[in-house]
Amino acid sequence: MTRVLISLALTLLLLVGCSSAPSSRYSQAHDSIPSRLPHADELVEPTPKTLPPSRQGNRTYTLFGKTYNIMPDARGYIAEGTASWYGEKFHGHLTSNGETYDMYAMSAAHKTLPLPTYVRVTNLANNKSVVVRVNDRGPFHGDRMIDLSYVAAYKLGMLATGTARVRIEALHPEGANQALAVAPPLEPDTQSQYYIQVVAGSDPQRLEQEATKLAQIYEVPATTRAKNGLHAVMLGPFAAAQTNQLLLQLRADGYSDVFRVPVSP
Repeated sequence: MTRVLISLALTLLLLVGCSSAPSSRYSQAHDSIPSRLPHADELVEPTPKTLPPSRQGNRTYTLFGKTYNIMPDARGYIAEGTASWYGEKFHGHLTSNGETYDMYAMSAAHKTLPLPTYVRVTNLANNKSVVVRVNDRGPFHGDRMIDLSYVAAYKLGMLATGTARVRIEALHPEGANQALAVAPPLEPDTQSQYYIQVVAGSDPQRLEQEATKLAQIYEVPATTRAKNGLHAVMLGPFAAAQTNQLLLQLRADGYSDVFRVPVSP
């Protein structure tokens, strides 16, 4: 009788374990805040480095019916939008470039920036900023532009609100920008087409005037378009060779924040 009871108890435990197993690779259904605050050494920001593109996470992908084209070049990228953060639920799981997500590391997720890319994120509500390394894809909720690690969100003072209006600026080591800017492509690209984003802001009338001016100066197509809650001045589209040539000319003329945007197929 005793053996029967023990066997029955073990069977019930196994059934309970199976019924409580997670339905996905995450052990939590909803994200949560960690049980401890960051240590001092976890608040140290990374130093931007010149790194080769990750072998994973840098190809065009489609999610929820939308296709995302990865930026071939992050130099000069600057944008404003909504930031969110992710924590305990994703801690210890793989990021899009094959690394392990650490909520106590200065990292972030972005839908289209090359992996890895170093960016400075500034909370526009309190002017606090942090440097993070983008190594993951997301966020894919609403109009959010970047997902920050828990420690980065803590340093920006946005844990209580959950989201924040931020400015995102791509960073590169000094000297690397100049070297990359004049380097020719490894092989000719005769099929791809790109727009060049010159500037973005919240005043559409001023940006339309800027587009008209640029069209006259450089004798190229120039338009404005809504982008991430702002309005952007876009030149083009151009073939790859013309894009690279115009980028160099624009930077020489003082437009240091210009970058190219692939034309969606």
